[in-house]
Amino acid sequence: MSPAEAVLWTALRHEQLKPYHFRRQVPLGPYYADFAAHGPKLVVEVDGGSHFDDAAIAYDARRDAFLRSQGYRVLRVTTRDVLTNLDGVYAAILAACRA
Repeated sequence: MSPAEAVLWTALRHEQLKPYHFRRQVPLGPYYADFAAHGPKLVVEVDGGSHFDDAAIAYDARRDAFLRSQGYRVLRVTTRDVLTNLDGVYAAILAACRA
């Protein structure tokens, strides 16, 4: 795990997220989700700098389309957001679970 993923994983395991249960590195079809909660069908992806070139953007779009076809919603957060605004990221994840 990257440092940002480790920080987020600690937050996702927090008791306040119950009844939502997240797993990390979840296989979904041909892809692996950084984090997924099967109950609310939510995937959380932590995007670092490598996700912002044209090839990576296209790959992520295909991947997100596949995950949506499987009934999952995809929430993308940046490593910077995780490391500088964890409370905001946590709140966004909780809101997405409840939606």
